[in-house]
Amino acid sequence: MQVRENFMIPLGYGKFVRSDKIVSLEPIEDERGPGRRTVVYIEDIKNPLIASRTENTILANMLEVPREELEAAAALELLKDIKDDMLQIGPMLRKSIKKEAGFDINRMEKRIDEILKHDIEFDNI
Repeated sequence: MQVRENFMIPLGYGKFVRSDKIVSLEPIEDERGPGRRTVVYIEDIKNPLIASRTENTILANMLEVPREELEAAAALELLKDIKDDMLQIGPMLRKSIKKEAGFDINRMEKRIDEILKHDIEFDNI
């Protein structure tokens, strides 16, 4: 895995950092909230930055990765976000949506889970 040198990496919300200065990426699991996806530790900076992008997306930008792999990672990130949002929909609203629009949220969650089981691994890059 080769990190691009002197390449600016977007962290979201107008934050950028040089690719060769990123020391560590830590996904935020608890109390994630809007715009809180990853903790980014940067060389020579005492406090880490909070990025609105996932660790996989940041890592993909740091590496020399083919465009198709970047697009696949972005699609997987979108699916994860959609699933996170779907988990907030209660059973009564799910039934109503299925009845009114014919959209089965439970079935969609299962399909997304099947796709996410095959998440891109960056070890092969």
